[in-house]
Amino acid sequence: MKDLVAQIQAQFEAFQTDASLQVENGNKAAGTRARKATLELTKLMKEFRKVSLEESKK
Repeated sequence: MKDLVAQIQAQFEAFQTDASLQVENGNKAAGTRARKATLELTKLMKEFRKVSLEESKK
């Protein structure tokens, strides 16, 4: 579970960086990377929810 949280943090940091570049500088490529990061974050969050529920049942 610690690994999963670390992955989520890393992905969120990547999203923050790219989203900032898009907003501040109008960098279109960074916008694409930010959107891709949100898709990956969605997958990771779903996995976290699943693992978290399993852990709470123990």
